[in-house]
Amino acid sequence: MAVGAVEIVKPRTDKREYKNVILNNSLQVLLISDPETDKCAASMNVCVGSFSDPKGLEGLAHFLEHMLFYASEKYPLEDSYSKYITEHGGSTNAFTSSEQTNYYFDVNADCFEEALDRFAQFFIKPLMSADATTREIKAVDSENQKNLLSDAWRMNQLQKHLSAEDHPYHKFSTGNWDTLEVRPKSKGVDTRQELLKFYEQNYSSNLMCLVLYGKESLDNIESQVNNKFQDISNRDRRSLHFPGQPCMSEHLQIIVKTVPIRQGHKLRFTWPVTPGILHYKEGPSRYLGHLIGHEGEGSLFYALKKLGWATSLSAGESDGTREFSFFKVNIDLTDAGHEHFEDIVALLFKYIRVLQQSGVCKWIFDELSAICETAFHYQDKIRPMDYVVNVASNMQLYPTRDWLAGSSLPSMFNPDIIQSMLNELSPDSVRVFWSSMKFEGQTDKTEPWYGTAYSLEKITRSVVEQWIERAPDQHLHLPTPNVFIPTDLALKKAQEKALLPILLRRSPYSRLWYKSDSTFFTPKAYVKIDFNCPFAGNSPEAEVLTDIFTRLVTDYLNEYAYYAQVAGLYYAVNHTDNGFQVTVVGYNHKLKILLETVIEKIANFEVKPDRFSVIKESITKDYQNFKFQQPYQQAMYYCSLILQDQTWPWSDQLEALPHLEADHLAKFYPLMISRTFIECYVAGNIEPNEAESMIQHVEDVLYKGLDPKSKALFPSQYLTNRVVKLDRGRNYFYTAEGLNPSDENSSLVHYIQVHQDDFMLNVKLQLFALVAKQPAFHQLRSVEQLGYITVLMQRNDSGVRGVQFIIQSTAKGPRQIDLRVESFLKMFESKLHEMSSEEFKSNVNALIDMKLEKHKNLREESGFFWREVYDGTLKFDRRDCEVAALKQVTQKDLIDFFNEHVKVGAPQKKSLSVRVYGNSHSSEFEEDKKETMEPSYVQIEDIFSFRRSQPLYPSFKGGIGHLKL
Repeated sequence: MAVGAVEIVKPRTDKREYKNVILNNSLQVLLISDPETDKCAASMNVCVGSFSDPKGLEGLAHFLEHMLFYASEKYPLEDSYSKYITEHGGSTNAFTSSEQTNYYFDVNADCFEEALDRFAQFFIKPLMSADATTREIKAVDSENQKNLLSDAWRMNQLQKHLSAEDHPYHKFSTGNWDTLEVRPKSKGVDTRQELLKFYEQNYSSNLMCLVLYGKESLDNIESQVNNKFQDISNRDRRSLHFPGQPCMSEHLQIIVKTVPIRQGHKLRFTWPVTPGILHYKEGPSRYLGHLIGHEGEGSLFYALKKLGWATSLSAGESDGTREFSFFKVNIDLTDAGHEHFEDIVALLFKYIRVLQQSGVCKWIFDELSAICETAFHYQDKIRPMDYVVNVASNMQLYPTRDWLAGSSLPSMFNPDIIQSMLNELSPDSVRVFWSSMKFEGQTDKTEPWYGTAYSLEKITRSVVEQWIERAPDQHLHLPTPNVFIPTDLALKKAQEKALLPILLRRSPYSRLWYKSDSTFFTPKAYVKIDFNCPFAGNSPEAEVLTDIFTRLVTDYLNEYAYYAQVAGLYYAVNHTDNGFQVTVVGYNHKLKILLETVIEKIANFEVKPDRFSVIKESITKDYQNFKFQQPYQQAMYYCSLILQDQTWPWSDQLEALPHLEADHLAKFYPLMISRTFIECYVAGNIEPNEAESMIQHVEDVLYKGLDPKSKALFPSQYLTNRVVKLDRGRNYFYTAEGLNPSDENSSLVHYIQVHQDDFMLNVKLQLFALVAKQPAFHQLRSVEQLGYITVLMQRNDSGVRGVQFIIQSTAKGPRQIDLRVESFLKMFESKLHEMSSEEFKSNVNALIDMKLEKHKNLREESGFFWREVYDGTLKFDRRDCEVAALKQVTQKDLIDFFNEHVKVGAPQKKSLSVRVYGNSHSSEFEEDKKETMEPSYVQIEDIFSFRRSQPLYPSFKGGIGHLKL
C-alpha cells in the first residue's frame, strides 16, 4: 500500500486505509480510515520526556503533561476538554517516558471533529493558570505518594540511582511537592514560569507525531487535520539526544542487596547492551530473550524449578533508548532458592555458556520469525485508542514502512549481531539486584527518593567462575522444535450469521453455549469450561486447597504448555468462588490437543509433595502480601466481603494455610471433584460438532468408565451467587485501619446500591454514572485535590447494580472524604436540574453509541457473553434491550431516579461507606467511631454478623435452567 513513495507494512487481514502526510509546520501525521469503527481516536507523541527535566525541577515534563488537560485560550473553561470527551462516550489520558510524552483520547465517531479541535489546543495555546498550577502539583505529589511503597517503582529508581549522576537516566522523573514547590521556592524559582519556558522550548510541531483514527475517508480526515493542527508553532527545535552510557565501571560487577516492601525473594540481573532498536530486523534481544526466558525442558527455568529454587523467570530488553539499553533477567526465588544464590548466578552464566557453545541457530531464528509473522498478520483488532498510542510511539523510532510493525517482525538472520549481544551478557558487566526481607538490618545505604534500604558489594569474573565450577550439574540444552505452531489457518464455514450464543448441548453433567465466528474471521477460538464443585468453596481450608490444586495443575503442565504459549495458544486454570475454570484461547488448529492434555491432568491429578511445598510457600506469601495492597484496594475488598455471601476473608485463609499438608490435598481432591456441573462456552473458528465433541470428551473422562471421578450434582447442590440486600433509608459504614502501618494513604469506597438487573433501571443508573463522572473528577480531584485516585464508576455484583466513589488520599481522612462526596452530590443535584434538554439528549445518544459499539475481537466478545453465563443472567441481547429502554428515558426519569436512589437523605437510598485509615489519619480512626450519628447511620462492627442478619437478593445462577434437563 503506497503512501507517497513509501509502502507501510500492514497485516494481510487489515482492511483499514493509511496515509502519511506532513503539514506545512512539519508536523508528521498518519491518517487511518476505518469505516467499520464506532470509536475514533487520536494520539500526539511529543519527542520530549523526563530526560529533559531541568536540574532542580525533577518531574517538570510529567507535571506539564498534567497541566495541558486543564484549559486553553479557545476553550478556557477548566476541564472542559475532559468533560466533552467523557460525555461523548470517550476517555482520555497521557503518559511521560524518558524521551517521549504521549497524549491520547477516544470518542464516539460523530463527535470526533470537535474533540480534535479541543485536543489540538493543548499544543497551540494552552492556559496554565497560577491557581491550577499549585493545585496540580498536589495531584503529581499524590501520584508519587501512591508509588512510594511499590516495589516495582522502588527497584526502578534504585537501578537509576546506581548510575552516573551526570546522565539523565539517573534522575527522579515523577516529581513531588518537594521538587516542584518547596525546593524551587527556596531558590526563588517560579515553577509556573519554568513550566511555560519548558513548553516554549520543547513543544515544537517538528518534534511531534500525530495519529488520527477516523471513520470517514482519508481525504475528509486530512482536511480536518489541516484545519486544526496547522497552527501548532514550529520552533524548529532539534530533538535532544543523550549520548553516553549511564553505567560506568563502578556501576558494573555489583551485587546490590535490597529490602523490599512485600514478602518474597527476587533476583534481577541487568547488563548494559547495544540498543536492540538499532538492529530491530535482526532481533537479537528477541532471540536471546526467547531462549534465556524459555520454560521448556532443558531451559534455565526448568532446572531452577526442578531444584525447587524458582517460581518464575522472565528475560528481555527494556529501559532502552537509541543510545543505551539493558538486557534483564528477573527470577522469583523460593526460600530454598534464596539460600542458593551463588548456584543460581552460576546456572544463569552456565546457560549463557550453552548458548555460546551452540552458536546462533538458524532454525530457532526461523521458527521465531515464523511465529512473529503469523502473530502480526493475524493480530486481533484492539481499541482504536490503544492502536494510535502504539503507532504514534513507533513513528518516533522507526522508518515509515515499519510504523505499524515496529520491531515485531524479525526477518533478517544475522548471527554476528545476535552473537555480539550475547557477548555483552558477561560477568564483567553484570549488575545483580537481590531483594529479600532477610536483608533487613544488614544494609548501610538508602536511596533518596523512595527510601529503599540497600548495600553494595563488588563481584568479579573469577568469583563467578568459581561458582560455576561448584554449581549443580543440570542438563541444560536448547529447546526442541515447537509442535504447537499452527499450520492450518483456514477459516471454517459458519452455518449462518450468528449474532448471539445458542445452547448447543446439555446433559445432566454440563451445558454448552456456542457461538460461531461470523464477525472477526480469524483462525482463533475461545473455550471456557467452568467446574461448579460444591465442596470447593465451603470453608476457608477448601478454598485454599482448591487454589493450591489449580496452581499445581498449571505447575505440572508448564514445560509442555509453554511451547503452546510461545506459538500463540494460551491456557489458564484458575480457582473461583465455586470451583475452578479452564480457559483456552488462541489459534484453533491445535487447541483441542492442549485442552485434552489439561483435562487429562485434572482427571488424573496426583499430589507431588515437593511441588506442594513450593506452591504452599508461594501462596502463603501472596496472602501475607495482601496487607501491602493500596488502601483503595483494601476498601474495595472489604466492600466485596460485606456484599457477597459465602465468601471467606483472606485472614482466615492465611490462618488455615500453615496446617495444610500434601496429604490433606490428596484426600480433598477426590471429594472436590466427586460432584460437579460443567458450564461451557465455545466460540470462534470451531464448528458445532467440534465443540460438542470437546465437551463430550470432558464428560467421558470425568463421568464415564468403570471408576468415574465425578457424578452429576443433586438438585439441592446447584451453586448460587447471593448478594446482601442493604436496607432502604440506611447509610451503613465500616471502618478499618490500613493493614500496612507505613502507608500514609487513606481511602474511601462510597457505594450506593440500586437494584437487581433490570433493563430500565440499568440504563438510568448508567446514564447517571456517565453524566456525573467528569463533574465528580473535576470537583473532587482537580478542584479539591483529594487525591490522584478519584473515580466514580458503576458496580455489578452478580447482577446487583450500583455506583461507587473510590478515593485515595493523604490530604483528608476517610470520614472527611465521605463528607466531600455528600457535598458533591448536593452540588450535582442542582446541575442535574439545570441541564438543558440538548445536553440530556446528547448524553443519552452518547450512551446509546457506547452500547452499540462493536466488539473488537473474539476475546472481548467472548468475555461479554461469558459474563452473562457466569452470572446466570443469560441476557445475551442485553445491549439491544438496553438501547430500546434508553430511547424511552426522559430527563424527568433521570431526575426521579437520582431523587429516589442517589440524592443525599433520600428515604429509599441504600449506601455503604468503607473507610480505610492510613497512617497519616490514624488518630482520626477512634475519634470518628465516637462521633454522634444521625439515626439513619448504621456502623457495621462485624462483617459476618452483619451478613447473617441481612436479606439476600435472589440468585440468577443455579436456578431452574440447570434443573430442566
